[in-house]
Amino acid sequence: MRTVFVFPAGGRAETIAALDRHLNQQRHPWTLDGNLYIDIDEEQNGCLFSDWEPDEVTALDTAVGYHPTWAVQIDISGRIDGTAEVHRLTALLLEHEGVAIDDYSAHPWTVQEIRSGAVIDGLRFFDFRAYHELNRVPD
Repeated sequence: MRTVFVFPAGGRAETIAALDRHLNQQRHPWTLDGNLYIDIDEEQNGCLFSDWEPDEVTALDTAVGYHPTWAVQIDISGRIDGTAEVHRLTALLLEHEGVAIDDYSAHPWTVQEIRSGAVIDGLRFFDFRAYHELNRVPD
């Protein structure tokens, strides 16, 4: 599984309502096409930030202007590419600003950077192919 964390600028209740509206087939977790599994993770009662490096948390806090205590966690099945689905869902969740962080970069991505295909440190948002190429061990 690959993971993306989305930190929407809107409130938690507003985010849950949007997920219910757009992914109404089930909850806990919500699913998208049976390949993305979406849930809310919390710092206090969940695992949010438990395996993050301190500088990654600091970069996130700086990007959003405060320390978030919850996030939308999107787990992407390895059975699919998932790029289009992740981009679509992330854009929906960041409609009112906020940032997203993927498994491949510690950069807090804005919706504008995601939509434009911005490249930061050689990677785009959710750019697992480039990440693996950049980190490939030579033969």
